[in-house]
Amino acid sequence: MIHVAPASPFDPPVRALLEASHALMASLYAAEANHYLSLDALTEPHITLFAASQGGNTLATGALARMQGYGEVKSMFTAPEARGHGLADALLSHIEAEARSANLPYLRLETGTGLDAAHRLYARHGFTPRGPFGAYPAADTSVFMEKSLHKNL
Repeated sequence: MIHVAPASPFDPPVRALLEASHALMASLYAAEANHYLSLDALTEPHITLFAASQGGNTLATGALARMQGYGEVKSMFTAPEARGHGLADALLSHIEAEARSANLPYLRLETGTGLDAAHRLYARHGFTPRGPFGAYPAADTSVFMEKSLHKNL
């Protein structure tokens, strides 16, 4: 069973996942193309970091940043050995539920080119391509996506 709960970025297994994510992003993209949040930034009041665990092991992270007029998905990462087991799906569903409970009209995200599994995950959850938002510049290495959280009447 997958368990998703709020987490501290300084909890050792969570920190290890975040550091692995940061190292992967640094290996794929130039520093100016990396938009991940520092461990300290993940403790800001408008951000909630979540961890997904299975069998007592923390295996994935994801965060909701409550922005002016939308929510942003941040820090999504699953340990390589745990990929394909539903952890990212559970995290993203949990983040969406949190955004809905905060009455946010949209969820948005920025991810990198070439992260095809992530793109498929977001598309499965109803995210569609959009242009840059917030302070993000247009960049060849960025993919921007959005999902409306308005209920269809």
